[in-house]
Amino acid sequence: MSDDERGGLPPRRRRRVLVGCLLRSAASVVLLTALFYLAPLERGFGVLAVALLVLGLALFGGLVAWQVSAITHAEYPRLRAIEALATAVPLFLVLFAVSYFLLAQEVPQSFSEPLSRTDALYFTVTVFATVGFGDISPTTGVGRALTTVQMIADLIVVGVVAKVLFGAVRIGVRRRGEGK
Repeated sequence: MSDDERGGLPPRRRRRVLVGCLLRSAASVVLLTALFYLAPLERGFGVLAVALLVLGLALFGGLVAWQVSAITHAEYPRLRAIEALATAVPLFLVLFAVSYFLLAQEVPQSFSEPLSRTDALYFTVTVFATVGFGDISPTTGVGRALTTVQMIADLIVVGVVAKVLFGAVRIGVRRRGEGK
């Protein structure tokens, strides 16, 4: 930890920096969740939905790459990493929740029960958290394939992305230490 992150800043400034980080992180989560609930999702699941999921995942990858650079150059790399995760992970989850919701609208028998937006988000988080299937499970090949794609992507997010972000924090902390 750098001197500033250990407490080299006056307590008032330290609180302000921390509160700012937490507020921006919360705002990211709230904004992405609100967009999920407010977005017009009437098109159903088809080629366009799959293309948008792929495009969204590419956007996610670009966001993570940009965040890595921002973390390594940040004044407070650890706090910047928290903000990065608070943006990237909800975006990732919302992309899959939209896909599940659209699939459930297009082919209702894709899941063991009809999915509202809340149900789709719940199912997405259930898969991400690897707590297993309980009340909602995929029942068609397309539903299972989409869920499998999410499971693989989850492993990448948890393993690779987290490692890359934490590596960026180490670089940023080292860079800040060298600058003093």
